[in-house]
Amino acid sequence: MKKDIHPPYQESKIICVCGNVIETRSTAKDIHVEICSNCHPFFTGKQKLVDTAGRVERFRRKYSRGARSGEKSKASESGDAQA
Repeated sequence: MKKDIHPPYQESKIICVCGNVIETRSTAKDIHVEICSNCHPFFTGKQKLVDTAGRVERFRRKYSRGARSGEKSKASESGDAQA
């Protein structure tokens, strides 16, 4: 390896929003994250909804209308077949 071209590999802290601090080594001094293994739903077993700008609600509204109209069209098709 060439000397003086690599960043220093130093003690570092990963700091989560939940307050968990993980000590490791990295080229960055401190790393701030939103979700860590202490608060991630996969590791905790809890379902936590992380909704950014109402995207989940918008998705539910969009596809709930589509499901209702699909049910109506199925009902009208079966009604035509009976007549």
